This record gives sequence, C-alpha cells and structure tokens, in this order.
Amino acid sequence: MIRLHRILAASLLAVALLPFAGAQKAKAPAAAAATQDTALDINTATEDQLKGLPGVGDAYAKRIVDGRPYTAKTQLVQKGILPSATYNKIKSQIIAKQAPKTK
Repeated sequence: MIRLHRILAASLLAVALLPFAGAQKAKAPAAAAATQDTALDINTATEDQLKGLPGVGDAYAKRIVDGRPYTAKTQLVQKGILPSATYNKIKSQIIAKQAPKTK
C-alpha cells in the first residue's frame, strides 16, 4: 500500500511539473526570434537610431551611414568604421539585411 502511494505521488508530481518543462523549452526559440526581429538593420537605420546603440555617437553613426551598403555586420570592423570594442558591444543588436534583387 505504501508503495502504491509513492508511485501515485511521483506520478502526480511529474504531471504537475510537465507544463513548466515545456515552458522553458518554448522560451528559448521565442527569445532568439525576438532578437532577430528587433535587431537594427545597419543598412537602413537612421543616424538617430544608430546613436541609440551603446558606444555609438554622432561620429560613428555618420561613418556607418556613409559606409553603406554592408553585406555583413562584421564589415563595420573590417572596413574600419568601428573599433572592435564598440562592435562587440552592439553585435547582438544589429543586422545587415540585403536588399532584394530586382530583375
């Protein structure tokens, strides 16, 4: 009888925790998707939007705009637009989208 109670208690606990296990797995892809959607496109952002990034002031924002278009966000460092320290602060917040090709 005690064994039956232990099995029943363990089963109830497992069923009760099941929604929490699924919620943790669901948050990770949603967070990644949200970051992708909210990333600032360095090919289309205004100078004011760029100045909202950490370490980017008037001069860097102007250099980013003047250096367009970018095929990859790493070009900010490769082309000497930003120092690597500043790029490392903002790399998770930016993206370099490509313009659609016209026929």
